[in-house]
Amino acid sequence: MSVEIKDYTKDKIPDVLEFERRLREEEDDWGWEIDEPYVRAVEASFSDSAFDGSVSLLAYEGPAVVGRIDATLIASRFDGSKKAYLDWICVLKSRRHRGVAQTLLEALRGILCQRRIDTLIALTAANEEAQRFYHSVPDSEMHDVGIWINIKGIEHNGD
Repeated sequence: MSVEIKDYTKDKIPDVLEFERRLREEEDDWGWEIDEPYVRAVEASFSDSAFDGSVSLLAYEGPAVVGRIDATLIASRFDGSKKAYLDWICVLKSRRHRGVAQTLLEALRGILCQRRIDTLIALTAANEEAQRFYHSVPDSEMHDVGIWINIKGIEHNGD
């Protein structure tokens, strides 16, 4: 079956929630729950201007989502550049190794090229399957090491 890439719009939230449930059926190592606060936050993201620089695409096989890619645009005064950060790419385990992730990535690259973004930055998952995928991406190089810094819980003293 062929894959169709569609923009992730608010009306597709039910499709994405079903995709995430299927992810958990096929692999049980996801770090968040599909609960009401999560659903409310996702719904709210579609009316929050802070998400205007986000690009989210879905891969459909027939009526079902089988893959997803999410990125955000980054404008930096460090060097006056505009880049993008690849936040997430995931394909159902049962649909992997069929070109779905590559198709999602190529669609994202096309959108970024149209927006005159020349670099896509990603933290890569450490598991072997993800590493094989990232090493297979054309025109890419592995650089640096990622760090996640938790901002929650830091007290601000009004400075």
